[in-house]
Amino acid sequence: MTTVEEARAELLRLRSSIDNLDAALVHLLAERFKCTEQVGRLKARSGMPAADPAREAVQIARLRAMAETSGLDPHFAEQILGVIIAEVIRNHEQFAEAAE
Repeated sequence: MTTVEEARAELLRLRSSIDNLDAALVHLLAERFKCTEQVGRLKARSGMPAADPAREAVQIARLRAMAETSGLDPHFAEQILGVIIAEVIRNHEQFAEAAE
């Protein structure tokens, strides 16, 4: 096998691992959103606000620390969590509107 063939074989192996990890991320996000949906519905029934800035700050700090110990850029991890939190709040606001 030539060096190029070996590199292509390794590339396929690595891409297969990436594909598996991407699938796991999607499934984990789906599970996370199932949980946050329950939280949103509970908040809507109870008249609680959709956003919880104190909880968000704790989660961001926790995620940044985990990212740092895992060798992931904490700023990048915070950006990803920010996107997730924004979507959760949007969903919670929809549940609150429907409960009115």
